[in-house]
Amino acid sequence: MPPSPHQPASPAATRTPPAFDVIVLGAGAAGLFCAGLAGQRGLRVLLLDHAERVAEKIRISGGGRCNFSNLGTSPAQFISANPDYCRSALARFNVADFIALMRQHGVTFHEKHKGQLFCDASSQQVIDLLLAECAAGGVQHWQPCTMAAVQALPDGGFELETSRGVVRTAQLVIASGGLSIPKIGASDIGYRLARQFGHRIVEPLPALVPLTFDADQWAPFVALAGLSLPVGIRCGPGRTKAVFLEDLLFTHRGLSGPAVLQISSFWRSGQALTLNLLPGLDAGAWLRDAKQQSRRQLGNALGALLPQRLADVWLAHLGLDPAKPLPELRDRDLLRLAESLNAWTLTPSGTEGYRKAEVTAGGVDTRELDSRSMASKRQPGLYFIGEVVDVTGWLGGYNFQWAWASAAACAGALAGAAA
Repeated sequence: MPPSPHQPASPAATRTPPAFDVIVLGAGAAGLFCAGLAGQRGLRVLLLDHAERVAEKIRISGGGRCNFSNLGTSPAQFISANPDYCRSALARFNVADFIALMRQHGVTFHEKHKGQLFCDASSQQVIDLLLAECAAGGVQHWQPCTMAAVQALPDGGFELETSRGVVRTAQLVIASGGLSIPKIGASDIGYRLARQFGHRIVEPLPALVPLTFDADQWAPFVALAGLSLPVGIRCGPGRTKAVFLEDLLFTHRGLSGPAVLQISSFWRSGQALTLNLLPGLDAGAWLRDAKQQSRRQLGNALGALLPQRLADVWLAHLGLDPAKPLPELRDRDLLRLAESLNAWTLTPSGTEGYRKAEVTAGGVDTRELDSRSMASKRQPGLYFIGEVVDVTGWLGGYNFQWAWASAAACAGALAGAAA
């Protein structure tokens, strides 16, 4: 006869903690999607997260409309110490697959710049889609729920000590993300667990982040804060050189905008950047022709190519008189101006850090993970997906596509392992 609700449970009733086929740690994009897919494959799934709210990074992404993928997705848009790792997952769950899911849930979307896909209405639609997928899979969801410890069990599986009690699982998925945007709950727990089970970590760094400069070095350009223009930007030597053509934004402390966010994933401390403020134009040839054909003042001539505010600051920085007619300028001054416009070289002092980084580069070394299943090669039953691993996409929806693809690969492997 079962005990009454007012009687304490017997020791036998409390000896064995609740058991699941899968526990997913982290209720972000990758964790939610993996949990839902695994549950729909018949697995008993528990989803844990320490934060108060689910999927905050999705909520704030894309200006509140979630840049959920990119039509141009290929392995070429991802950075890793093991570049081929992402190929399998991206091929097996591609952009068309997630688009089909969006349409299945009635979420409308549109394409913007360079293949970027955004919700027509709100990023909440993507969150609701993922929660609906979890509900369809019967996923149990504990949030907020902190985790104190994890241990591997002698006979396989794991035991977790959480703020809601001890729980056991046959398989454990780490989808805890990186260190970016700590105010919405970023944590290093994924890296700590990886190290606990013997995994190497590729040094985490802020990525897709504004770059900053020494205050004295940047003083001439502070007045340009808020100004934006298209540029070419590059950094790095030889085969590792990265080149982008995107919009640049001046800030009070340095540079931002898509151009700088893109290059920041490749930039390393001490490296110089080279910016072309007139992409597609040979400034030297243009200035030589202008000198021969026009008596315009230098400031007005440059203002025809650049925003006037930038032209004025630029000439002051170079010590050139904006009122001087073009024919009266020395050839060496025109050459110096042209070189500065087509190849402005400057060295950042740092970045705005994780508080403004959209993602975290580096993470769990993928050379110790199976590329088809995301499974650890060191600990049976352990998996890593999403941002916590050393796979970082370019700006433009690529990181969300990696979240969907890695989650799908993992969910399929979980179901196969449990069969």
